[in-house]
Amino acid sequence: MPDHLGWGEVTAAVAVLAAALAVAVLLRFLAGRLTRRAGDTTWAWDDLAARLLRDLAFPMAVLGGAWLAAPILELDDQAIRYTNRVITALVIVVVSLALARLIAGIVSEVTLARQGVAANVTIFANITRVLVLGIGILVMLQSIGVTITPLLGALGVGGLAVALALQDTLANLFAGVHVLASKTIEPGDYIKLSSGQQGYVVDINWRNTSIRTLSDNIEVIPNARFSDTILTNYHRPAQDMSLLLQASVAYDSDLDQVEKVVTEVGQEVMNEVEGGVKETEVLVRFHTFSDSSIDFTVILRTSEFGEQFRIKHEFVKRLHRRFLLEGIEIPFPMRKVIIAGQNGGAPDLGVVK
Repeated sequence: MPDHLGWGEVTAAVAVLAAALAVAVLLRFLAGRLTRRAGDTTWAWDDLAARLLRDLAFPMAVLGGAWLAAPILELDDQAIRYTNRVITALVIVVVSLALARLIAGIVSEVTLARQGVAANVTIFANITRVLVLGIGILVMLQSIGVTITPLLGALGVGGLAVALALQDTLANLFAGVHVLASKTIEPGDYIKLSSGQQGYVVDINWRNTSIRTLSDNIEVIPNARFSDTILTNYHRPAQDMSLLLQASVAYDSDLDQVEKVVTEVGQEVMNEVEGGVKETEVLVRFHTFSDSSIDFTVILRTSEFGEQFRIKHEFVKRLHRRFLLEGIEIPFPMRKVIIAGQNGGAPDLGVVK
């Protein structure tokens, strides 16, 4: 403690710090209530504003108290200068962290609004967060008297070395950005790779893409894999898709009646079953004279890839029930076998099922 510094000044400085701490706790409490209140609304932007106030309330109040308490201690010019630099640097760090979180939240909300409820793209939020924090650190270093020009030059040379060492990581990063920018896939899309992986895209981050399979498992695929593989996106150009089902009837069936019955059942499924596309045209196409039946394809339409299983389930049940009512036969596989007769007699004919 300096010789000229008395207990009165120390007590006054401590009182200022205590008051600042009390104000900080109060502001944090009020900001917390404001955040909870904002969370009850459907508007996302008030959540971001309340979170920004909550992030800044406590540290800025404490740092403001320290800034007010420093002159009370009547420190020398050098100590005051160092104290101001430290407080300024801390303020820049706090503001940078809060702004990084705010801007990353804005990017996430914009992405969510553009791509739908299922979107969860962390790659843009992470890149934004790193850029804001990087700029904040440079400003903080400049504020405390560190010349950043040589630092930027060193970062350029070091960045080249890091880029060579992290080729795979950077390849995945730029592949992820390219995939999102080209809109090849987006979160919520159902995709299938030529290597066999398939599922709903959950998230695309700086290194890999996570997809959720129909069995509710998560598969993680490096982003670079999408640049050198054949990919089928079942949500492009639209989510609804055609659904082809194979069936067959006996040779003695009235094909006009079969087409009429199948069309009616298909239209009923489209209008009543969740996942069907209402008012769609159900098509029946006969195509093959097989060994024991006439085969045909039924073309339905489902609103989304995952809904096809319910559509198939209901259509098969209802078509089977209707065929039984109409007397339309669904034949068993049969082959006609010719067996040579004994002692050179006429051949015997038999049917093997």
